Amino acid sequence: MTDGELAAYSLVELAVDRLRRDILSGRTDPGERLVEEQLTKRLGISRAPLREAMRLLAEQGLVEHIPRRGARVATLSDDDVRELYEVRDVLERHAVASAPERLDLTRLAEALDTIRGATGTGDRLELANAHRRFHVEVVALSGNRQLTALYETILVKIQLYMAVNMRREAETADAADGVHRHERLFEAVRRGDAREILSVLSEHGARAYLA
Repeated sequence: MTDGELAAYSLVELAVDRLRRDILSGRTDPGERLVEEQLTKRLGISRAPLREAMRLLAEQGLVEHIPRRGARVATLSDDDVRELYEVRDVLERHAVASAPERLDLTRLAEALDTIRGATGTGDRLELANAHRRFHVEVVALSGNRQLTALYETILVKIQLYMAVNMRREAETADAADGVHRHERLFEAVRRGDAREILSVLSEHGARAYLA
């Protein structure tokens, strides 16, 4: 890769990172238009790397292109969200049922610590990512890498809407509530009771984000 190609690639990475942060932190709402002229000025890049970044974000399900109208933050219908949660439930149940008896909870504990830290600093993106990582680590305890990768793609799509609702929730709810929910789930996993884990997951508050 030449220096010019490397520089262009770096600009693409920059644009992907900045736009992904905006989308997953709730700074931009689902359906909000992404205007090239405004974005090139804000990011300080040309149209070529921006368009490549938009293409990559579309592959991740975060951006969608509308014929003759340009790009916008991806949207999900009520049915889409309901179906994604149904798939999430199926994957979680399979992961819990197939997890071995002896578990290394180091990574799950680290994810919980990150949730606590992000709650303390009020970093919405870090908090949303930490929530996602925690649940991914729960599923990863099954040892099934393909299942875990599929599960994470589902959570990224759901996070489009979770981010907006987390922003609204932060204005009215106690920030510690989210920490307590994940602490309960961690303790259920630590005790190794599959029925209890599934019960806590079902009460975890995820469907509050459907509102």
